[in-house]
Parts: sequence; C-alpha cells; structure tokens
Amino acid sequence: MPDNPRRWLRWLTPGLYVKRWLLLLMVSILLIDLGIAYLLRGIYETSSFHGETGRLVANLTLQFLPREVRALLFGGLGVALLGFSFYMLQRSILGPFLPGGARSLADVLYSNRIMSRGPRVVAIGGGHGLSTLLRGLKEYTGNLSAVVTVADDGGSSGRLREEFRILPPGDIRQCLIALADAEPLVKDLFDHRFKEGSFKGHSFGNLFIMAMADITGNFEHALRESGRVLAVRGAIIPSTLHDVTLVASVNGSMVEGESKIPKQNAPISQVFLKPDNAELNPEAAMAIMNAEVIVIGPGSLYTSILPNLMVPGMMHAIKASPALKVFVVNVASQHGETDNFNVSDYLRVLADHVEQLPLDFIVVNSNLNHMPTGGQSQVIFDFQEAQRMEPRARFIAADVVNTRIPSHHDPEKLSKVLIKRVWEA
Repeated sequence: MPDNPRRWLRWLTPGLYVKRWLLLLMVSILLIDLGIAYLLRGIYETSSFHGETGRLVANLTLQFLPREVRALLFGGLGVALLGFSFYMLQRSILGPFLPGGARSLADVLYSNRIMSRGPRVVAIGGGHGLSTLLRGLKEYTGNLSAVVTVADDGGSSGRLREEFRILPPGDIRQCLIALADAEPLVKDLFDHRFKEGSFKGHSFGNLFIMAMADITGNFEHALRESGRVLAVRGAIIPSTLHDVTLVASVNGSMVEGESKIPKQNAPISQVFLKPDNAELNPEAAMAIMNAEVIVIGPGSLYTSILPNLMVPGMMHAIKASPALKVFVVNVASQHGETDNFNVSDYLRVLADHVEQLPLDFIVVNSNLNHMPTGGQSQVIFDFQEAQRMEPRARFIAADVVNTRIPSHHDPEKLSKVLIKRVWEA
C-alpha cells in the first residue's frame, strides 16, 4: 500500500466525524457475525459429521486449537480484511472524485473539516518571501488569502505586462504553486522556463495565467480558475487591479521600475506608486476586514512589502480590521535594498512610508549560526532600538531560518511560530 502510517493515523484526528460511524459500522458487522454464529452453532449441534467430512469440518474450524486462539485468529483476520477492503473501496470508487489524485480520503476530510476551522489569515507581500510563508501556513489553515503586489516589471512578467497589458503574473504564479495541492510534476511544469525560441525566458505558469485571463476575459476570474486547476488551498488576490509602477528616490534621482531599483546599488530614500490614484482591490479589502491574523512580510522591503502597503485604502483597511497584525522581519539583508539593515532599520522604513502601522507582534530570527551567502548579511535584532521604534508591539525572537538556504525563512518553523505563539497565545 502506498499510504504511509502517518496518513492512516489521520483518520484518528478529532473532528473528522468519521470515528463514530466507523464504530457503528463495526458494531453492525459484529451483530451480523453474531447472528451467523448462532446459525452455525445450531447447524453444528443438530448435525453430525463422520469420516472424511468430519475431519474436513474440524480442520476448517481449527478445532485442534484452543477456542481463545481461534477467536484471536479469526478476529485479527477479520480486522485486516476490513481495513484492506475499506482502502480498496476508497481507491476504486472514491478515487476518481478526489482532487489531486495522490491524496487520500483522509487527507481530503482533514483539509475540508479541520483546516477549514483554522484562523482566517491574510498574508501581504510578494516574491519568494510570501510564497515561503504560504507554503508553511497551508498546513495549519485552509482560510488563507494572499494579497500580492502587482508592481513587478522585470523578466517574463514585465514582458507580458508590457505586451499584453495584463497584471504581472510572476508573484501570483509563485503563490499559486506554494498553495497548490497538486502533483510535484505540475509544480515543476508551472515553474518551467523556456530556454529557446520566441518563448525564451518565459515561465509556463506565467503563460498559463495569461491564457486563462484571455479565455475568461477577466484577470480575477483567471486566478480563481487557475486555483481550481491546481487545487489551491486559499485565495490569491492582487492588491490593486490598476496598472501601477514603483518609483524610488535613489541618491536624489528618480528610478522607475521595480526591477531597476535594486540595481542602483545605493541607499533608497523613498518609494511611491505611480499613478497615485490607484485603488485598493475590493476583494483584498474584504479579506483584510474579515481576517483574524494579518501577516506582513517576509519579502523585499522596498519592492514587495511597501508597494502593497502604499496602495490607497490599504492602510485604512488594515487599521480598521480587528485582526492581529504581525510583521515578519527578513532573516538576511537584500543587496541593493536593505544592505546592513538591523531590525530597527526595517521598522524605521515602515514608519517613514506608512503612518502608524498598528503592529501587535514582530517576528525576528534568533538563530545566527548560519551565515547567508552571496554577500548578504544577517539581520541583527537590536532590541532596545527596535522597541523604541515600536513600543506597543510584542517582539517574538525565534529560530525561523532555513538552515539549507540561510537567507530565507523556513516555512515550517515560521508558520509554527505564527500559529503557536501568535494565534494560539
């Protein structure tokens, strides 16, 4: 059997509403067995078997063994056959109806009943940081909404955006893959980049989203349909439906374009959106207002996080939401954006760009035993200065670094901190 023991143990999870009916099924089978046993005993007592027939009956009923041993043997065989038949019934009858073919019925029930009771979480950001966060959180709750920046103008996304005038699909594609409950081959397919021809540099996922938008006639509908194809656990929502460009003030000069800003290799003074009359996506506003936890970051501070927060209406929605507000500080600096930043530097930049961001928790990495590569430095937790910047927030220092990629968060570690030490605190 392909299922491992952990997946079988999922049937014992409280709240699936399965154990009671399994118990009733076993009781009903026991009653049927009891009725058959009475019938066989009556036949056995009123009939006499002699010669070869008698020996055959004695061997079939294992009369050469004590009754206790016979009871254990027949009982164990019955339980084994019941489990095997239940497994094969699931595969043969229910298998074609289960999303994501490799999933078991227990996984589907767990997702629909247990995960649906998880906290309503809205994650705000973009890039690898947001997808890392989503990959971990989807194991704890099915009520996830990712509010994604649409200021990307580089690579495949930038080319598609300029040629077809659609919202950049790159960050959205990463979130789709992170939240997908599909075969690994499908994930590899959506991340695949063509190396030759007119499609060179484009990822299949970006082209898929673009084609879906063309078919449905609406980018939002395209995201919903793409989510259905990949069995996505949650919703992916652009922060704005307007075509916006990120502009930065670097050394007194204005630099337009999210992809160009980090390449200046100089301190960034200010960033803002162009045009400045873009509106917050109503779907994003509704998700934020209904949220129980709002997580900002991790991700590129100037090119992923701030472009979301500066969308007109975003801060009003966050302030009005009754949700817990959490900011996740990066574990490593980002070249061209946050070189040599400490925790207090992140908070200072937030304060300079968005007025009075109401933070309840700030999560920082406490494991400094793994040095990032590529010239990046660790983000140091300068507690006193950080607390001066955010005196109302509660700081949570925890080991959230990915030991294999020390410049990134570990999805499981980070999500566990957010659920266990923020939501369940």
